[in-house]
Amino acid sequence: MLRALTFALVMLAGHPASAGLDQAEISLLSFAQLDGWDQDDHSAALSVFLDTCADLDDPEWRPICNLAKGQDNARTFFELFFVPVLIEDGTEALFTAYFEPVLQGARASGARFRYPVYRKPPWLQSGTQWLSRREIVESGALNGQGLEIAWVDDPVALQFLQIQGSGRIRLRDGTAVRLGYGGSNGHRFRSLGDELVRRGIFNRHQVSAGVISKWVKRNPTDGADLLLHNPSFVFFREIGRVPSDRGPLGAMNRSITAERSLAVDPAFTPLGAPVWLEKAGAEPFSRLMVAQDTGSRIKGAQRADIFIGTGDEAGRRAGRVRDPGRMVVLLPVQRAYALKPEG
Repeated sequence: MLRALTFALVMLAGHPASAGLDQAEISLLSFAQLDGWDQDDHSAALSVFLDTCADLDDPEWRPICNLAKGQDNARTFFELFFVPVLIEDGTEALFTAYFEPVLQGARASGARFRYPVYRKPPWLQSGTQWLSRREIVESGALNGQGLEIAWVDDPVALQFLQIQGSGRIRLRDGTAVRLGYGGSNGHRFRSLGDELVRRGIFNRHQVSAGVISKWVKRNPTDGADLLLHNPSFVFFREIGRVPSDRGPLGAMNRSITAERSLAVDPAFTPLGAPVWLEKAGAEPFSRLMVAQDTGSRIKGAQRADIFIGTGDEAGRRAGRVRDPGRMVVLLPVQRAYALKPEG
């Protein structure tokens, strides 16, 4: 996710309705219709909103961002300058979660650290399809090109690092290498869990990252083949300017915030916009978040990925989230009414 893939001004809220919005059902709501609105920490949401607001270079957003800097009542600010907009495209809402993995690794390969993390080959053009994961690994297509950033000790964790799109590698001297998304081979992602279910090895409710990792270790031959089932291969770039206490960079090239940042489909939800999320499921919550990231699997008006945080516990929590609910985008008043003119 963060998988955060490419930031383009065309995706910002400053542009007219996209092809997705042209075909969507738009409903303007009141703040009283947002379940739990009056109980949230609006100041926390405003702080996250300000992290990326300055990047919304648009005449309708610019004055709002300027006003946001001096607000001492965050709830009143949102209620005065925004309208809740429910955008639906006919598909059911689905909310998942992602996290920033932390892997153990080294700058040089060795008996323990045998699995390389690669930067993108300079000759590989963005948006083009190259070799599949299986072809890359079996042919050794990346060997000997000096593209290795580091080596890690767990091939399953490495593939989940690629799925998340960002992470950290903790080195033996206690320092860490911060990684951001650097590109891909252009192939679509295929789920390892879905493949284990298809093979009849596990039922759907049994599959998790931990289960997959243990199965691969118990079945080294079949496990190695399973890891090649996903043809998508992600490259990374080393990020040195993000403080260790901040989250990874999202699609807006700014740090994202645990449990306040969302990955969305920018065809429906503009990057940088506040989003009211009502998540159902085993651990329901209602919270004002900010759309600050994207993901190749996040497609649809009611589809979002919740950033949970960094490390193993965040990964376990993220793996349990697959819930229905509702998301409502907060848009500037003029923009909202332009989407739903009277009559």
